[in-house]
Amino acid sequence: MKNMKILLLMLFLPLLSCQADDSSLSGYLKGGLRYLPVDSGKKTLEYRVYRGDYIVFELPPGEERNFTIPAQNLDVTLPRPEGESPYIKMKESGNFSFTLGDESGTIEVIEMTGNHYTELTSKDAYDFIGNTSPLILDVRTDGEFARGHIPGATLIPVQILEDNLDNLADFKDRDILVYCASGNRSTVASRLLIDAGFKRVYNLRYGIGDWINKGLPLE
Repeated sequence: MKNMKILLLMLFLPLLSCQADDSSLSGYLKGGLRYLPVDSGKKTLEYRVYRGDYIVFELPPGEERNFTIPAQNLDVTLPRPEGESPYIKMKESGNFSFTLGDESGTIEVIEMTGNHYTELTSKDAYDFIGNTSPLILDVRTDGEFARGHIPGATLIPVQILEDNLDNLADFKDRDILVYCASGNRSTVASRLLIDAGFKRVYNLRYGIGDWINKGLPLE
């Protein structure tokens, strides 16, 4: 029964999702970050990104602007001050109005879906590991990994994943389960893998935090 559940999950979940058109997404990915150009000639700024994206606005050199998303109580100065993360994390899907200095616009945050991508709950991921023995890819930091990780996981932080894709070439047609702390970095990592031609990518939707809350094993 357990094997049948996993088989059905693998076969039907990708088919039930509606694949997003990547060509409609804004900006470009580099080093795990999504860079968004700022065209000051436009009346309003409009962007489309994935939930989980870490976005960076490409402002003119030396220029500083205030960025706000009222619906998320977000109000930050860009570029971010030295010592703070240079990006803004898109944690929630939806359509959000924002201001960027004297300009305004909307940012649409969508869920990533597609035929090569499946999201798993912690329980389903645990069963999936037991039944299919995937490559388990941890995309957190070295320190996070050292404090506890899913047994058998391989660490490649999302910031250096692009530079290490060749090391994963043997897994292009095999199962890869990707996870991070909460499911955001792993979504970015999943997109990098799919864009590089990986065919069987599974994302631990709520990250290792949920895995721990469910009492599942760590090492």
